[in-house]
Amino acid sequence: MMAHKVKMVEDVVSDTLGLVATYKELHAHPELSFCEWQTAERIAEQLRKEEIDFRPIAKSGVLAKIEGRAEGADLRRAVVLRADIDALPIEEQNDIPYASQTAGVMHACGHDMHATMLLGTLSLLNRCKEEFGCTVFGIFQPAEELNPGGAKSVLAEEPFEGYEVVAVLGAHIEPTLPTGTIGVCAGKYMAACDELHFRICGKGGHAALREKITDPILPMAHLVDALYKIPESAPEGVGRTIISIGRIDAAGATNIVPDEVVLEGTMRTFDEAWRKEIKNQIEAICGALEAGYGVTVERDFGSGYPAVCNNPELAQRAREILGGMFQIVELGMRATGEDFGYYTERYPSLFYRLGVGYTGEEYEAGKAGALHTSTLLPDVKAIGVGVGVMASLALEMQK
Repeated sequence: MMAHKVKMVEDVVSDTLGLVATYKELHAHPELSFCEWQTAERIAEQLRKEEIDFRPIAKSGVLAKIEGRAEGADLRRAVVLRADIDALPIEEQNDIPYASQTAGVMHACGHDMHATMLLGTLSLLNRCKEEFGCTVFGIFQPAEELNPGGAKSVLAEEPFEGYEVVAVLGAHIEPTLPTGTIGVCAGKYMAACDELHFRICGKGGHAALREKITDPILPMAHLVDALYKIPESAPEGVGRTIISIGRIDAAGATNIVPDEVVLEGTMRTFDEAWRKEIKNQIEAICGALEAGYGVTVERDFGSGYPAVCNNPELAQRAREILGGMFQIVELGMRATGEDFGYYTERYPSLFYRLGVGYTGEEYEAGKAGALHTSTLLPDVKAIGVGVGVMASLALEMQK
């Protein structure tokens, strides 16, 4: 059976022309979070051609379903495959025939490739339903890039109610890995991601008449200093903690103190108890600033994406399933965020990386660029690899 699957993967990898055309079409027409209407329609059109059942989900997403026909099938057991489909507000700089035709919007995170690979995987599985005895769901998920994330909206609809979900699988392209390489990390992998918003309100005025103002600048400086010191107090074993302020807006001048200062930033953590404790500490810091400086500190740091925590057993099975076909590399924890964490909270899940960085001289030259940049240019040959990987994992992990 495994030899058959290896041959199936080789066939997919060697013939990706149809999928490459789909990828280029999606790349040329990117859409922002929760506005992926044309993207969803293009996906639906491909699913209709393959006679795969589907329905809308989470406003602008698509949920596909395939029921296996293997002897003794248990269709209450389910494997869920997920791809995100939204783009980013970035102006593409690549000089390619299929460059973005939407001004200021680009698939700079590879979601067009994710969607293409999931379409290919579902097409492949639909043609070999006798090979598996479970239900396979395919989520084309909107709004991964927009907090609180489209995954939360998907799960709010309870699409898998009544099913035993044995695995949720998601892939993300990785330009720093060569094409044909798969990156896997067991356990904690990607950080919980919370946005921090502050508005310090005082009473501005002439900078030389300090007795007549309530200065928001000094408490702002103390707030930034206190926030940046929080990671130093992290307990043992909670993983890396990052707090960064990326925006400070104080509309004053050399001799004018503003009425208010706005700060925005991000917090990245890997441990839920510590994540909650940090928010308690920030609340206490803001209260102390209000009492000490006579200002008002408006704060909003509600929950963003949870951490992505890969099921160790699924990670090990992936290594075993793919080891004979592809190069596997072990990944470490990374502080970037992903709303796939919502799936890992509820179901056994695995989020892995797919190398798209070309090979040989093209890889050495960094031709693929970097994620979230205007020059991301992944290797289209990786599409077939991605389909082979996801299809192989789906077939084996349903057992």
